[in-house]
Amino acid sequence: MSLGVLNNISAVYAQNNLANTQASLSKTLQQLSSGSRINSGADDAAGLSLANALQAASTALSQSAKNASEGVDFLQVADGALAQVTNLLNRAVTLATEASNGVLNTSQQAAANAEYQNILTEIGNIDTKTEYNGINVFSTAAAVYTSDGTVSQTDAATALGSVVTTVNLSGDLTSAANAQTELAKITTAIGGVASVRGTAGANINTLQAVSNVMSTESTNTLAAENDVTATDYGQATSNMSKYQILMQTGIAALAQANSTQQLVTKLLQ
Repeated sequence: MSLGVLNNISAVYAQNNLANTQASLSKTLQQLSSGSRINSGADDAAGLSLANALQAASTALSQSAKNASEGVDFLQVADGALAQVTNLLNRAVTLATEASNGVLNTSQQAAANAEYQNILTEIGNIDTKTEYNGINVFSTAAAVYTSDGTVSQTDAATALGSVVTTVNLSGDLTSAANAQTELAKITTAIGGVASVRGTAGANINTLQAVSNVMSTESTNTLAAENDVTATDYGQATSNMSKYQILMQTGIAALAQANSTQQLVTKLLQ
């Protein structure tokens, strides 16, 4: 190789290698300081796309778990109200049974009927005024959305009004005969409310299971995203040591390459 001064090829090689080493060291230091292996699309375009998709999926799953939990709360409000309806109907059974007895006088019959009418009014209030987050739980066809589908709550949410209407709990325990007729209706209503609570309970169990599944899936998806993006500190610290040494040797090599051309002046002496 001839000795010349127009182009210092050795210095160019050394400078290019030094620039590459500096870029690699800078990237490694960024990974160490951020905790993320991928800090831009240039680091790993495919990995970044996968990580973003996993992160979006984890976010959707996490919110779906919350949606399901809120659905459980909604139905538990309905179930609690239905429990009170059952208590009222049980009291109505007592009153109707008492009023069915032909030995009650007019005043006693009227008193039993007055309490019974109050019970019917209260059941009507429960039907129309029981709310969750401003939503009437017995008149709104609420549904819970999750990322893997929609779990309907319609049957449990609207059934109380149907039970009250179907059995037509509207009779005056004004006589033993009327009381006996009403007693049969009350018994039917108790069975209907029990059925509604069973449906609500089944939906609660389903939503709780959905919430648990979604939470688990969200955690696992987040773990997968972490595997794609997280910095491997063992590898990164090893790379940092390597690039720091290469930086030192590269600077030394560049200095040596620059000093080599100075030998030309020796020929001119």
